[in-house]
Amino acid sequence: MPTRYIGDGYWEIASRQMSIVTRSEQERFKDAKVTVIGCGGIGGETIEMLARMGIGELVLVDKDAFDLSNLNRQTLASIADLGLEKSSVAAEKVRLINPYVKTTIFNEHIDQTNIDKVIGDSDIVIDALDNVLTRVIVSRKAKEIGIPYIHGAIHGTMGQITVFLPNSEKTYEEMFNLPSLSKKLDDDVIDALKNVTSGVPPVIGPTPNLIGCLEAFEAYKIITGVGKVTVAPKILTFDLLDLSSFSLDEI
Repeated sequence: MPTRYIGDGYWEIASRQMSIVTRSEQERFKDAKVTVIGCGGIGGETIEMLARMGIGELVLVDKDAFDLSNLNRQTLASIADLGLEKSSVAAEKVRLINPYVKTTIFNEHIDQTNIDKVIGDSDIVIDALDNVLTRVIVSRKAKEIGIPYIHGAIHGTMGQITVFLPNSEKTYEEMFNLPSLSKKLDDDVIDALKNVTSGVPPVIGPTPNLIGCLEAFEAYKIITGVGKVTVAPKILTFDLLDLSSFSLDEI
């Protein structure tokens, strides 16, 4: 690392945003730990923005490796990264962007047996996932341990984002009326959740990256206390083919 970035280098990196937040607010962000589950389209941009804004610690979770089909949207991916673990590539990208950010990686799929270990003592968990079953597992654990769960999802040119706080009016399962609502995750319920998302959805680059940026900034707002958080049952939705479609609704 160049000598100029030793010592107060963190604050030089953050200097252009310091008219938006106070030093004490940025200090809170610098001391915070965020888990991002999914290091692909949505997650890659979320991770990069959190690193650039100066998050203190990131837990990066993804079992997959990069392939050619990821290059149309996943900003962490390059030809040189094909076949490499997404979580490991993400950690290296964070190091190159902001060496003051601590990273921990989990190269594994999330399930009911490892969710406690993965989330640990995180302040926030961010959903950069592509399936409903894992979202249910993550959202339930976030609710149980009392931390915010930031949800984002995309389909083609459409995207949505909302934040479930521990005291939100509705849970993730209630808001989207899922078949697992108020049920134990047994084999039948798991199968029902798997059927909610089936097949490979269409996606184009700007959609997941916009959701990723928004998720990162929701985390920034929650931790620093600046701005108004998009708290469920409110949800921000859009379709990039119709810019008049950007709306904040309540479900």
